Amino acid sequence: MRNQVRALVTSRNWEFGIIGIIVVNAVTLGLETSPSVMAEIGSLLLFLDQLILGIFVVELVLRLYAHGPKFFRDPWSLFDFTIVAISLMPASGAFSVLRSLRILRVLRLISVVPSLRRVIGGLISALPGMGSIMVLMALVFYVFAVMATKLYGAAFPEWFGDIGKSLYTLFQIMTLESWSMGIVRPVMEEFPLSWLFFVPFILSTAFTVLNLFIGIIVSAMQEEHEAEADANRQAIHDETGMILEEVRALRAEVKELRAHVAEDRLRV
Repeated sequence: MRNQVRALVTSRNWEFGIIGIIVVNAVTLGLETSPSVMAEIGSLLLFLDQLILGIFVVELVLRLYAHGPKFFRDPWSLFDFTIVAISLMPASGAFSVLRSLRILRVLRLISVVPSLRRVIGGLISALPGMGSIMVLMALVFYVFAVMATKLYGAAFPEWFGDIGKSLYTLFQIMTLESWSMGIVRPVMEEFPLSWLFFVPFILSTAFTVLNLFIGIIVSAMQEEHEAEADANRQAIHDETGMILEEVRALRAEVKELRAHVAEDRLRV
């Protein structure tokens, strides 16, 4: 019985069905944000929401039964369990904020779709390298923020009055959002050579450090893909080895059977 349930919950049709239910749930949760839609079909949407939650609970119970204790050793299974557990918590009184967390059920799409799991796996494996880049960026920001506060704090206190304001202003400049007309050009009217400060800052952050982030993430995802490909190749190699062993065993049995047949003929 357990093997049959395991075959069911790991089948492609089951996965496609769960994906479809997650997509429907995402649509219904989005429609619930519209007052006009809720006035028209609000009761239907709430019924569908509860029905879908019930389906998710049944699915988790079946997976728990199929995999047993191994269920809790799989990070993606724990992820699904946590999201459904949050949805089951009462959303009234002090827990009313949890109603908005129902949208987290859409994130179950990550655990169901293998390609999305690979992306998240690549991001997680890139975290150590990203941490080093974040330390480097923090140092760069700190140095430039101190310089900007000392250079332009007196003339532009709303942008560079203290180190906190300077950090925020430099972050805006790094994102290239209204950095030229909104900040740099007004500063250049007071300090014509200030471009010698802002241009190197942009080059060292927006065009260098951020590209390092991208490079680390792409490299980690490539390693994740190669690791999965190696695992698949090893699985194929092991399966091929098992088939060859079975073929050898069959040959030995056939050879032995022929020998017995030949002996029987000689006796006759």
